[in-house]
Amino acid sequence: MHFQLQEEHLMIRKAARDFAQNECLPGVIERDEKQLFPKEQVLKLAELGFLGMMASTGYGGAGMDTISYVLAMEEISKIDASTSVCMSVNNSLVCWGLEKYGTEEQKQRYLVPLAQGKKEGALYIGAFLLSEPEAGSDATSQHTMAVDKGDHYVINGTKNWITNGGTASVYLVIAQTDPEKGSRGIDVFIVDKNSPGITVGSKENKLGIRGSDTHSIMFQDVKVPKENRIGEEGFGFIFAMKTLAGGRIGIAAQALGIASGAYERALAYAKERKAFGKEIAQHQAIQFKLADMATRIEAARLLCLRAAWEKDNGIDYTQSSSMAKVYASETAMWVTTEAVQIHGGYGYVKEYHVERLMRDAKITQIYEGTSEVQRIVIGRGILK
Repeated sequence: MHFQLQEEHLMIRKAARDFAQNECLPGVIERDEKQLFPKEQVLKLAELGFLGMMASTGYGGAGMDTISYVLAMEEISKIDASTSVCMSVNNSLVCWGLEKYGTEEQKQRYLVPLAQGKKEGALYIGAFLLSEPEAGSDATSQHTMAVDKGDHYVINGTKNWITNGGTASVYLVIAQTDPEKGSRGIDVFIVDKNSPGITVGSKENKLGIRGSDTHSIMFQDVKVPKENRIGEEGFGFIFAMKTLAGGRIGIAAQALGIASGAYERALAYAKERKAFGKEIAQHQAIQFKLADMATRIEAARLLCLRAAWEKDNGIDYTQSSSMAKVYASETAMWVTTEAVQIHGGYGYVKEYHVERLMRDAKITQIYEGTSEVQRIVIGRGILK
């Protein structure tokens, strides 16, 4: 067992840290306030190869391992979770699923530009359309319907809370094709965003990750070619669950980064701020907070890296990814709250960043499976 990162991993972590400090930090507060999508930052992620980190080089990706992905996600999330979630969706939910289960034609047409993050010089990213008004944690309750018309399907329905919803060029859409079969009557389709009949709703006004591009997507008689279905009939639910298991590693890493960013700011502030004649870091009440923050963050980091290692080594990572996600997300919420407390009144204002990190942390307990869902997954795993 080794607890040291390889030289390549250290280089990737440094590249991600430099990117976050130099490209994401400037303007991050303004983007949050004005809900501005970080397009310039995402385009630069594409240049770094971070939008297709785990995709094979033969399909335009960087060919990196999941550990590299976790390290990069943590560093970028320390500064700007709105940028990192865009990176997470494109890597974990879109590129990985396409490469793992798509046909060669689908990979050449869609995966190559998605892994590169660009097509003909323009931003080209994907979105994963699973959640609906009545199908969040219960992914089997799909009301979006795809009707088989012979050489094509016709899709009708609404998807909610779609990250990259307005910016993506390609949608992976989970839809019901045979209601009588339940979860075995669900399929997944590659849908071009500019297809006739697609309407993008207004951007959601969110508590956190306000720069990320979150929309509802409506489908009205949208025609999708038969060759755009991924896998055999009825494969959609399995596709969604397998893809989300890997996506949870990305969100766990995001939560880890949010927690780490808040901790680093709290530690620096505690060394500067004085009260009762000495730096507040010298007061035991603050030291205990910092000690607990550091310990929980390190535990979350090890859980994330273990899940990533299992994925890279072909081991079933369903359980470990859920453990990493639930623990890292709850750590992020706790650490960011404590970071605001350590900052006192300054923690409540935007210029010190920790209030934004606290708002960003909350969503990590919700998307890609709530904490309650993660505990169901873990519970089933330990009882089987």
